[in-house]
Amino acid sequence: MDFKNLPSGLYLFLLSFLIILHGCTGKADKEKGIKIKAATAYEEIIGDDSMNIAGGIFPRKVSGQEGKIRATALVLEGGNTKLCIVSCDVLVIGRNIIDEIGQRIETECGIPFKNILVSATHTHHTPAVTSTHGHGFPGDPVFVERLKDAVVFAVKKANDRLAGAENASMFFWLGQEATVGQDSRLLLSDSTINWSGRRDDAIRPTGPFDPDLPVISFRDEERNLIAMIFNHSTHNIGSRKSGVRSPGFYGLAAQELEEEIGGTCLFLLGACGSVHSLDLSTDEKIFRIKQAVTDAYQKSLKKEVTRLVSIKEEFEYRVREFDDTKEQDDISYYCKTRMNAPMPVIESVIEVFRENREDLKSHQGETRKTWLQAMAIGEVAIVAVGGEYFADLGIHIKRRSPFRYTYVVELANDYIGYIPDEKGYELGGYQAWTGYHGIVAKGTGESILERTVQLLTVLYDEK
Repeated sequence: MDFKNLPSGLYLFLLSFLIILHGCTGKADKEKGIKIKAATAYEEIIGDDSMNIAGGIFPRKVSGQEGKIRATALVLEGGNTKLCIVSCDVLVIGRNIIDEIGQRIETECGIPFKNILVSATHTHHTPAVTSTHGHGFPGDPVFVERLKDAVVFAVKKANDRLAGAENASMFFWLGQEATVGQDSRLLLSDSTINWSGRRDDAIRPTGPFDPDLPVISFRDEERNLIAMIFNHSTHNIGSRKSGVRSPGFYGLAAQELEEEIGGTCLFLLGACGSVHSLDLSTDEKIFRIKQAVTDAYQKSLKKEVTRLVSIKEEFEYRVREFDDTKEQDDISYYCKTRMNAPMPVIESVIEVFRENREDLKSHQGETRKTWLQAMAIGEVAIVAVGGEYFADLGIHIKRRSPFRYTYVVELANDYIGYIPDEKGYELGGYQAWTGYHGIVAKGTGESILERTVQLLTVLYDEK
């Protein structure tokens, strides 16, 4: 039949209908889901009372432990691709350690290095692990070796379990928990920024808090839970008991959720370089997180997984340059004015920062490399940044991502210290002071943001 001989109105209607039908069919083919499998495992990372605990200005010892200190692995397989995500109950992990772990996993499990994401939960209650460039007090060498082995063994067990696993389905819900954390960089009456000590004269927060709590779950054909990932953005500080090793309130919540819901639970820390919980008890934080995760899990909807894909690339940054005299004056003024401690302790804190700067002086302006990673599981994207990334920067990545759902995992694949936004540098305060925790040059956070959005766009366009 010659459609061109039809009346013009009817011809245009049929032409439009065929174009729409072709587009819908093409889209359906393009977004057709793939079959996936999911398997998990965890290994305990054994610490003991002789080991220095990370998460403070000074090394310290504790006695005993609550909960388990774990390396928890999830391996996903689909469309001839495997992705691996690991959550470790430690403060930070330097790239040198993570690169060694990734190479072992690639060799022993056949999972490509670029498809492996290893993150720290930032608990302040487990033994120290050295950062990539050795700044700060040293990690415990025995604990570091146990960490490496625990990660590799957990991934190997999860990978082996895939062989006998049945097909899985992915479920997702974007939950919220808006009360556990808050921007902790409060503007104080003398124009300083809150860190430690007196803050009764606080005026206002200087940045946002991200309440998003995305929950991804993988379930078998009977809808039994295999694994659940949740992501939230507050410093993981707080144990139920004082003076013990602990996975922190997020880690304790994850382990208790496993007992209540089943499956294996991984916590991935969001962008919280400027966010803490200032007032709540640990029990209350655990309760609220568990409640929010459970609510999101129960509301979760099934999502087709159209692809599993990951990009990991090196990102160059520069070590900051600094005015030593100004840094000394700013830190001394804050500590002597605000800290609730005897003067000898205050002087010791000031000295720690001075020693940090002395260590960094010869490295000013030096170019270094870290990892940036973007991973897509269907329509959910995960961004991995190797530092304590300010909340506002993380929110900007989410807003600019082409994916419908994006969340940021900080302290993943490296540790390069705090990564403030430019406003954070201008306001100053602990996170912007120079030290082993404050290495990167101003503008690094924004450069990471721009490059990360580009990586997400590349992933999205591969649809």
